[in-house]
Amino acid sequence: MNAYSVLKGKHQEEVDNFPMKFAFSNEQFEKAMAEFGLTPNDTDKIYKFGNSGGLYLRTDSERLFEMIKRHDKELEDAIASDMTGEGFILDMFNYELANHEYSYTHNVQNALDALCMDIELVKKDHRLSHGLMLAKQKQLEEES
Repeated sequence: MNAYSVLKGKHQEEVDNFPMKFAFSNEQFEKAMAEFGLTPNDTDKIYKFGNSGGLYLRTDSERLFEMIKRHDKELEDAIASDMTGEGFILDMFNYELANHEYSYTHNVQNALDALCMDIELVKKDHRLSHGLMLAKQKQLEEES
């Protein structure tokens, strides 16, 4: 089992269960506001996620930011616990390389972007560089 995939799944489940709504039209916005128990004019009681259509109650903002910070810390701790790059780090890179079609593109940048990493960070940490190298090899082996 891929430990990174398990952690991502756990995080996604929490996000999915967070009280957020999405609205891409006036009708959807009105429905979302009603589901929050608000009127369409109660915009001072919600926050929007940029241009994503996402909405959440201002009263939930602290909970949302705490969840995001905890998710970041759990990922950071999982990476830190892999002393060789052959465990969680390998799983992480393997998942993201596959998700971003490395076997076709042979480009790691999209996978690194998804992890909020850059190649310089990876090069500076032998565990990250080793895990990335192993994941790239694995992706190419699976391609053939």
